[in-house]
Amino acid sequence: ATRKNGLNVPIWERSTLTVEEAAAYSGIGRNKLRSITDKEDCDFVLWVGSKRLIKRKLLDKFIDESYSI
Repeated sequence: ATRKNGLNVPIWERSTLTVEEAAAYSGIGRNKLRSITDKEDCDFVLWVGSKRLIKRKLLDKFIDESYSI
């Protein structure tokens, strides 16, 4: 996807993803990601004002360590 600065950075090289990008990247649905990231103990969400971004490396770690969600 193209960013505002005109650079086209592949998803697997980004440090943060939008919920939609994280859903496409991980195979976890948008609603499920929103539900998980609403919890205060979620360590892979980054709030920029009211915008929710997903920390890609920590999302990968969460998936690796999870049995079910």
